[in-house]
Amino acid sequence: MSSDPNDQTPNKIPQPPGNEGFLGSFAGEADDQLTGHSYDGIQEYDNPLPGWWKWLFVASILFCFPYFAYYHSGNESRSLEARYSAASAANARLQFAEIGELEGDEATLVRYLDDSTWVRVGQSVYKANCTSCHGADGGGLVGPNLRDEAYKNVRSIEDIYEIVNNGAAAGAMPAWKNRLEQNERVLVAVYVASLRGTDEGGGKAAEGRPIPPWPENVETEGSESEGSESEESQAEESGAEDSDASESGPSDGAEQSSNSNGDAVSSD
Repeated sequence: MSSDPNDQTPNKIPQPPGNEGFLGSFAGEADDQLTGHSYDGIQEYDNPLPGWWKWLFVASILFCFPYFAYYHSGNESRSLEARYSAASAANARLQFAEIGELEGDEATLVRYLDDSTWVRVGQSVYKANCTSCHGADGGGLVGPNLRDEAYKNVRSIEDIYEIVNNGAAAGAMPAWKNRLEQNERVLVAVYVASLRGTDEGGGKAAEGRPIPPWPENVETEGSESEGSESEESQAEESGAEDSDASESGPSDGAEQSSNSNGDAVSSD
């Protein structure tokens, strides 16, 4: 080995006696060469990275291109949020035993339209299955805008369920009766109905014609009227009690005075 620090001639690594064969078989002849570089008298071994490590590094670079195209190409059904929504929908199916099997009639749709918990379940079903045509916010892509006041095939709220169930526009809107559970179809119809009138611009142009507003929830109105009636009845009862108390007051006083007079007479 040369002692000159400027000498660039590769040198063999000095090995202890008896180890030449072991190092040669394990590392190879090229591994016990010096690069010829010298930094303040310090030299480095010429030990290249293993071939398998280099190819693994190349493969990881090549893998990033299909990965990016698959998860970041704008398809929202593959995003983390979409997968979370799908998992939430699966969890909601476990809760369907709480409400039983729903009907797609007007009364049911209107009733659940006021229940934010189940509207969110319908939203998760929508995001997992409907965004590719109607957009993530319902503003419309291939399919129509669901956030305005105009409808092509809907005249009443139960028509939304019928379209989800059986499709429309000669198959442009597919039928979901064989793809989603009954409650999922009802609740996604509820969510679509809840989108009405939320268009703030930026969505697809309106298609179809305006229709009358959704009917009011009869149960909500009934509970409100019942509450007002109970308050009125409570007020009437309290008023009657006050009047009874005012009427009974003087008679009690009269009785007390008569008793006192009687006591006085008897004592005399």
